[in-house]
Amino acid sequence: MSLAQTLTKQLQIVAAGNKKILERVPQDKLNWQPHEKSMTLGRLAMHLAELPHWFNRCIESDHFDFAAHPFKPNIPETHAQIMEEYERKLPPAVEALSKVTDAQMDELWSLKRGDITVFTMPRVDYLLHAIEHMVHHRGQLSVYLRLLDVPVPGMFGPSADER
Repeated sequence: MSLAQTLTKQLQIVAAGNKKILERVPQDKLNWQPHEKSMTLGRLAMHLAELPHWFNRCIESDHFDFAAHPFKPNIPETHAQIMEEYERKLPPAVEALSKVTDAQMDELWSLKRGDITVFTMPRVDYLLHAIEHMVHHRGQLSVYLRLLDVPVPGMFGPSADER
């Protein structure tokens, strides 16, 4: 099995869990945040929905430069916008990832901010990081839901709300 096949399976497993938790985000709490330094619930959910796009960014070029593409947070006004973003970003990511060769996985990929290189690593390592990044933010989102008394779906088996 190629690295792309392995990572594509992992992305699909993680993405299915992401969808389960995104579906639970309450429309009336999108502006809620647990702390002033935290993202709002809506922004965090949208970030999770957007993250598959990083697979395309990594696969389609040898770097991404924040100076050339300044970050502008996507703040959703509705829960439907979050789910639409998820449905728009995931299929192209799965498609792109499924076509990467093992040789391409070994090529170096960099994250930059203008003349500053934040890091450079083999593409496969960054793609693994992208999956970990999704799981990290999904975990944050599960805490937000718990604090709001929204039943948390199980990700790796049943949750306390599903027993």
